[in-house]
Amino acid sequence: MESAIAKINGHQNVIVMRHGDRADHCEPRWVSTAVRPWNPPLVHDGKVRAFQTGQRIRSQVGFPIHRVIVSPFLRCIQTAAEVVAALAALNLDDNAMSSKDVPSIDNSKLKVAIEFGLCEILNTVAIKTEVAPKDGKFDFKISDLQAMFPEGTVDISVDMACKELPQWEESAEGFKERYVSTLKVLADKYPSENLLLVTHWGGVSTILCKYFKDATKYLVDYCGSVELRRQVSKNNESEEFEVTTSHGVAFKDNKVPIHGPVIT
Repeated sequence: MESAIAKINGHQNVIVMRHGDRADHCEPRWVSTAVRPWNPPLVHDGKVRAFQTGQRIRSQVGFPIHRVIVSPFLRCIQTAAEVVAALAALNLDDNAMSSKDVPSIDNSKLKVAIEFGLCEILNTVAIKTEVAPKDGKFDFKISDLQAMFPEGTVDISVDMACKELPQWEESAEGFKERYVSTLKVLADKYPSENLLLVTHWGGVSTILCKYFKDATKYLVDYCGSVELRRQVSKNNESEEFEVTTSHGVAFKDNKVPIHGPVIT
């Protein structure tokens, strides 16, 4: 464990990130013809934004990402796939705009896993009644989602922190507890690795409220994120996470950014 902890310099970093631009918010007519209107994909600009976010993480955060863990919703899977391509690309072209511009990757750089605990808030606050499944059951074919990632990057041996999806109409207290618990379980499971968790607005906002010690509500832009850091000892003992910075996150009441450029 000592050598493993040494590779992260005694500190574990976790980035909690929202997905990219979703089709139903960018193309209102998309819902009327969708087979699964509760599970929109990214639009093209969303994929570009996700890939560029991966480029920023690769070049600017100052630490490597060892593991990407992602919500099973399609917009998050597609976001994570773009980020993974940017992080693991061999000889990354500065002019690359998306994963389509990455001819080859190093699949030893990081591993990917899907996690139910990072899924969207399953109630009418986040998913309108008219688009939610009539029986309240959200079905995902995990093998199909895993196939969307570059070959060799998915760790199929990983058990999810949450074995099942939350029940439809989960409470506010329930989803907040779920996001915080999932983060803690995953971080403790991989104490010698830096993690990127790709989730939803509610996940980023909940984690920020938990560790920023501020009850304020937040605006989280597409691909907005919060970065957390904690000290980990060679005996696998760890301190509480602290927020080190954020990107694309602002106070809801006045849109003043917590860190970085103003959201408009």
